[in-house]
Formats: sequence, C-alpha cells, structure tokens
Amino acid sequence: MFPKASLLLGLTVPGSQLWTFRKAFADISKNHGYFTVSVELAVTCFSSGSEDAQAHRLLEVGRAQQESWTVIFLMDLELGRTICRKRAEDLGHCPLQEGPGEKKVSCTFVVDSQPWITQFTLVNSTCQQNQGEGPPAPAADPLPLDDVPGS
Repeated sequence: MFPKASLLLGLTVPGSQLWTFRKAFADISKNHGYFTVSVELAVTCFSSGSEDAQAHRLLEVGRAQQESWTVIFLMDLELGRTICRKRAEDLGHCPLQEGPGEKKVSCTFVVDSQPWITQFTLVNSTCQQNQGEGPPAPAADPLPLDDVPGS
C-alpha cells in the first residue's frame, strides 16, 4: 500500500512544478504601446494627487520593465514641476519652473494594465524630491565670539 502511495505522490510533486511560473520583471522598450499609456497614467496620478498647485511633467524614463506573464509595468520616472496649474489644457507644452520654485521628483511606479478592457490602475508609487532641489536650507546662526572655543 505504501509503495503505491509514495509513487503516486512522487509523480504529482514534479508535475506541480511545471505549472508554477516565476514572475519577474524584465526590461522592455520604452516605446512599448501599453507601457507609454501606463507612464501617462502614472504622471497624471502623481500630478493630480500632489498637494502642489502646479502640474508636473515627465522629464525622463529610467527603468522600463514588465512582469512576465502579466501586463504589469515597473517604471522609474523623473518629473519636473511646471509653471502651469494642474487644470491647464495643454500640459505637454507647459514650461518647467525655474529658480526658487524649481522642483524635480524621482518616482518608482507600478501600473497594472488590462488593455483588453481599457483599464490601467496605479498599484504602487514611491517618490522623493531630488537632492539639491528646492529652497536652500537656512543658514545656521553664527556663534557669538565669546562662545567660540579658544577665543
């Protein structure tokens, strides 16, 4: 009885390995049709979800990847703050803000796309302001001469 059960069990375990797919992200073309739509969605979601009154525009696409066996995209984007308000009609031609209000943000987005039903969903996003951007840090007050060691 036991040899038959172990033989049957031995056949089912390797067979189950055939149906396990390893999902990993692989590099894709930045011009991939569904990827470009996903980038537009990510930029729009960031801009509209931001507390900033100004709109943001895509500056550069870094990483462009697609999860195997799915239409889920992973992307690294650099966004820049524009001089236009969020509700402006033509944000694509809106100039970037320069000077004290200049701000660039680096973000990683994950977008799940289901193009067969025209549905694109932002799954995750993490963003951080680029170093060296934004207003300068306030200068420290100089120490009075009587507090400086050795004076």
